[in-house]
Amino acid sequence: MIRVGTSGFKFDDWKGAFYPARLAQKGWLAYYARNFNCLEVNSTYYRLLHPATFFHMAEKTAEGFLFTVKAYRGLTHEIGPQTPEHFSAFYDSLKPLVEAEKFGCVLAQFPTSFHAEPENLDYIAEFKDKMHGLPLVVEFRNRGWLSEETFSWLKEHGIGFCGVDEPQFSSLMPPVARATSEVGYVRFHGRNYKDWWSGDKNRRYDYLYTEEELRSWLPNIQQLDAATETTFVFMNNCYQAKAAINALQMKGLLEEG
Repeated sequence: MIRVGTSGFKFDDWKGAFYPARLAQKGWLAYYARNFNCLEVNSTYYRLLHPATFFHMAEKTAEGFLFTVKAYRGLTHEIGPQTPEHFSAFYDSLKPLVEAEKFGCVLAQFPTSFHAEPENLDYIAEFKDKMHGLPLVVEFRNRGWLSEETFSWLKEHGIGFCGVDEPQFSSLMPPVARATSEVGYVRFHGRNYKDWWSGDKNRRYDYLYTEEELRSWLPNIQQLDAATETTFVFMNNCYQAKAAINALQMKGLLEEG
């Protein structure tokens, strides 16, 4: 099953561009869920959420809706003495989604500085263990991870690989999709070469995909679908609701076949 959504939903500049202008923020998630059947929660990267937050989010969505949750930065970018405590708090926060049968997977996005080294493979294996059986998908930002050895290791450990569409700088990952677990995953970050390294996240993700650019991904997404139980496709080009616009386009293209 292919599920299409966006990386986050609570953006003020989506009002009038995706959300009706008069719709109060408390109604945004329910409105979003009428258009999409999955959501990637990104706010969890910046702070650990209370379980009650996920309980209420689950209540605002219909049966069959799934959430994927981005790992807290203390588990991927700021690994240190408090990481064991962060693992426990992060895992516990997900329980309401699991109990509501609305949990898709954890997305662990590692930085460019996270190199393809044995000790980092050990850490990913530890990460998987700390999730106590919950599905885990990893997104690498360093091109050094692109190898058959990496794919084989992920498959052996039942960890999903996140394919990405992003500017093709020499250090970043190329647009490759591979099925290494029961969960397929693709994230579209936009192709804003000019502003990618600007430090301004709004400018970085200011990019609207053309239909042809989206269509070029259809064979890869369909191959993932054939090899997995669930494939998630998320648009992260969130500036001014461009993610929502492109996600609706991608849904239409996939429905066309």
